[in-house]
Amino acid sequence: MKRIEGGICAISGVRASGARQGRYGLALIAASGAAAGMFTTNKVRAAPLDVTFEHLEGFGHLEGIIANSGCANAYTGQRGREDAKAMARLLAGFLGTEEMKIAVASTGVIGRYMDMALMAGLFHQAKARLRSDAQASAEAARAIMTTDTRVKEIAVEHQGLRVAGIVKGAGMIEPNMATMLCFLYTDANVSVEALKECLRDAVKDSFNMLTVDGDTSTNDTVLLTATGKIKCRLEVFREALGFVCMELARMMARDGEGASKYFETAVFGARSEEDARAVARAVARSSLVKTAVYGADPNWGRIICAVGYSGAAVDPGKISLGLEGGGLKVALVERGKIMEGVLEAAKKIMKGDAITINVDLDLGTASARSFGCDLTHGYVDINANYTT
Repeated sequence: MKRIEGGICAISGVRASGARQGRYGLALIAASGAAAGMFTTNKVRAAPLDVTFEHLEGFGHLEGIIANSGCANAYTGQRGREDAKAMARLLAGFLGTEEMKIAVASTGVIGRYMDMALMAGLFHQAKARLRSDAQASAEAARAIMTTDTRVKEIAVEHQGLRVAGIVKGAGMIEPNMATMLCFLYTDANVSVEALKECLRDAVKDSFNMLTVDGDTSTNDTVLLTATGKIKCRLEVFREALGFVCMELARMMARDGEGASKYFETAVFGARSEEDARAVARAVARSSLVKTAVYGADPNWGRIICAVGYSGAAVDPGKISLGLEGGGLKVALVERGKIMEGVLEAAKKIMKGDAITINVDLDLGTASARSFGCDLTHGYVDINANYTT
């Protein structure tokens, strides 16, 4: 897997741009191809998701994406739906295509109506800059940022094909999927059905294993478009897509609201994949684990506690637990036995900014990995004043 420059514009045929005014932004992406999407499991679902879902179900093909930040257009009823469709018409008219071949996405404050005059102004700025250079990809990624502190993009080349993506997401991040907008592109020639299958698998092991604060958003959207220029084996594409999604998930965890540290939880020896995933998510989601990571406190009992309430099959006498990071590795528990004299080494690892928690259940062969970050005073400050 070779990383390359250019973000989504590393894919031939992809053009992008973005514009911002204060806390509001608008991104445009133009590319023609077969397409698939995945969306939040929240039963309160933003209007753009419903519109985009209908467009994908009707055609399985996209010509472009229009995405805004600052207003989620969620819990806005019929007016919200009309505004989402009006957004689609803006880009469709510019590209000379059908409204049904445009995807719409939004992120921001829930329960507020779109300022369509502002959106129209940002659209006219962005459409004049639509282009296919590396700066265009970053510009589009920046336009959809809310509390994010950095642009998140990646492009890879793998056995002749390319896969790339941009993503926004820092808070209200929880499996199924996260407060995120993710736009993925590939030059692979892949059918719509294969795209759906590969996207489900990639999301399952990446965005659905990511948590910052345990809140599932109303607006989560992941869209994948294949321009179809490169013939390839499906497995090659699957590998590249999985890698890109995993790296984007890591970027979101590292940029969690107020986060100072990033950690992964690697679970081994589970009875089933479902159990492995449940344990990994429980540890990453635990506020007590997250605050211990923040304080570099080797209070590993909090991890064991989360393993126990995860719902997975667990035998306390078989659990092994350890930490690693910064080139160091320490075992805290081995098959239910508490290790002595290791807390100083554990604390040294936890003072680093990237930590891996290893949990071996010793009940089977299934494994899983989750992505998370610490919980800091900064998270409270950001969310205590989000709309004010």
